[in-house]
Amino acid sequence: MDDLLREEFLIRKLVENWVVWRDSGDWERFKTVWHPGGKMMATWKHGTWEEFLQATIDGWNRGVRIVHALNGMSVDIAGNRAVAQTKMSISQRGECEGVLVDVTCIGRFYDFLEKQDGRWGFVLRQPIYEKDRMDPVDPSTTVKLDQAKLKSFPEGYRHLAYLQVGVGYPIKMDMPQLIGPEVEALYKRGAAWLAGNPL
Repeated sequence: MDDLLREEFLIRKLVENWVVWRDSGDWERFKTVWHPGGKMMATWKHGTWEEFLQATIDGWNRGVRIVHALNGMSVDIAGNRAVAQTKMSISQRGECEGVLVDVTCIGRFYDFLEKQDGRWGFVLRQPIYEKDRMDPVDPSTTVKLDQAKLKSFPEGYRHLAYLQVGVGYPIKMDMPQLIGPEVEALYKRGAAWLAGNPL
């Protein structure tokens, strides 16, 4: 395996470990994927990875279940820095307007990574939210949403936001989506990161 393929393999393993360890509640191993000062951005939580982890544990203990699945990946490496984009889905189950539902959001993880002391780790994880939907767990039921409330949320993650607000999370309203100024700014940050500039 040549050096570039080896680095790409290690980055893929890191991204996959984040999902498996976070979604299974393997908190001690989840801590190992981050570098000091690493940050996580999500619809419901922005902050350091430690703050994100604590909020995740708190939600886990209240019965909040958010799981992820990964698909294809693209990695750009420049020395000890990398940007990885990974197609993913986020699935959250919860009660919405009195009905148990599953929300599925399709998007990408856009990750700023760095190799420090011979180890790749996350510096910043920023999801991109492309589209979502909500389905009753029991297909014989119907969920009636407040359409004005639903349309007040960004299109790429409006059903996810609707559910998350309902379970008590504050929602960030300017997350990157498939198109728009937020995602264009993110791509520029990624290029700057690979060029050696600070975040």
